[in-house]
Amino acid sequence: MAFALILPVFFIAAIAAAQTGEEGSIELVDPKVLRVCADPRDLPFSNEAGDGFENKIAGLLAEKLGKTLAYEYYPGATGFVRNTLNAHRCDVIMGMPQGDDIVQGTNPYYRTTYTLVSKQGSGLETIDSLEDPRLKEKRIGIVAGTPPATNLAVNGLLANIKSYPLVVDTRFDAPTSAMMEDLEADRIDVAILWGPIAGYLGKHAKTPVKVTPLVKETSGPRMIYRIGMGVRHSDQEWKRLLNKLIAENQTGITHILAAYGVPLLDENNALLT
Repeated sequence: MAFALILPVFFIAAIAAAQTGEEGSIELVDPKVLRVCADPRDLPFSNEAGDGFENKIAGLLAEKLGKTLAYEYYPGATGFVRNTLNAHRCDVIMGMPQGDDIVQGTNPYYRTTYTLVSKQGSGLETIDSLEDPRLKEKRIGIVAGTPPATNLAVNGLLANIKSYPLVVDTRFDAPTSAMMEDLEADRIDVAILWGPIAGYLGKHAKTPVKVTPLVKETSGPRMIYRIGMGVRHSDQEWKRLLNKLIAENQTGITHILAAYGVPLLDENNALLT
């Protein structure tokens, strides 16, 4: 591969001109295949069986591109981007928060928020802010290191929390599912979860639950995020092609997200129905 280091600049430019366009970046692993970087066991986002909503969105885009679909699976923990996208083993990460500069982001395809999950009939269903005084005596489940944890600290609620780990190997651990099981078993009173996870687990809960978007916080870090796709920083044409696909297929993408219970927000923080 050493010869590649001494190719004349004009030759490299000629290759780029010939191979960009509808097939995306010259750096795609295979221009005939949509190769997706994904976690093998991270529902509702993705799994090896293709059951997650990111799997379904990837399938929709592959169909529109006329490409076959393939995955590079790696646990969504430390080293995920380095060992998948940046190692040129795949070409796109389906769900990345806008502003995360570890990758180059596409235009967002949904907007969502952290949520508070309570059991129906608990009397806590109307709580819609972590500033609500009714939380003072309640047992609160929280994933350590997530933005709502700061809000809990600001509101003097740390003494009441049960903490669940943030970075795990999802092939062996499922802390958010454990949190939901604790809620159903009354080991905690409310659960604070990322919206897509809360919506999905809420739909499959054995006990009816209420998923409330946290859109009224007046302090602490932001709860609401725009989510797009992530590509390599060098892949400008590929990013533009994905942006075009997102715009052309937004309705189909939104239907997939809604089917999984993802709480979708408009620009005024109202829930889309």
